Amino acid sequence: MADEQQQTITIDGIDYNINDLSDNAKQQVANLRVTDAESEKLKQQLAIYQTARTAYARALSEELPKKETH
Repeated sequence: MADEQQQTITIDGIDYNINDLSDNAKQQVANLRVTDAESEKLKQQLAIYQTARTAYARALSEELPKKETH
């Protein structure tokens, strides 16, 4: 069996061994990790939408009638 690394979390500049935390504290760590992961997922989705919007705006610009400049 592979060696298990000791998991730690840093809060306010202090490292804590997760195995030493209470069950409630461990659950809160898990909750933080889930919310962090979801936040990153939303950031990635927003980047995709912004890229698509830019492409749609460019496509619209190409479809608009060209105005002559004097």
